[in-house]
Amino acid sequence: MLKIGKLAQQGIAAASYLAQKYDEEGTRVSAMEIADARELPRPVLAKILAALSLHGITTGTTGPHGGYRLARPPRHITLHDIVAVFERMDIRPMCPFGPNWCGHGPPCPMHDAISVAADDVTRFLQKQHLGPFCGLKAEPARKTGRRGKSAKTS
Repeated sequence: MLKIGKLAQQGIAAASYLAQKYDEEGTRVSAMEIADARELPRPVLAKILAALSLHGITTGTTGPHGGYRLARPPRHITLHDIVAVFERMDIRPMCPFGPNWCGHGPPCPMHDAISVAADDVTRFLQKQHLGPFCGLKAEPARKTGRRGKSAKTS
């Protein structure tokens, strides 16, 4: 599992929904629809969508026919683009020996392994785009009741 912050995760969830609804006609989706579909808190989602818009990932309009859409085709928006809105991407993982060890003498015994893992995550985020969500019709299974049994009514 990738370790990224909650806002970045929610940003990916919102953008993936917009990719799912993306079309050439410019269809817009309400923040309420996104929040409900991805089970995101509405006040937080409004801030996330504003931040994504500020960085050119989404566009939004107000009014009766307003809503949000991706600013460019889903295949042209990477996970890195989204995560970078909410996270500093230039920070490397801290050395297990402490913040002032690596880079100030010989590297720690895990330096190379940690560097490879960090680089792998960065490459994944840069390579993976929102294209696979385009036109996706399937909706994920909703939350289940107690003890993992699905919540059904008889």
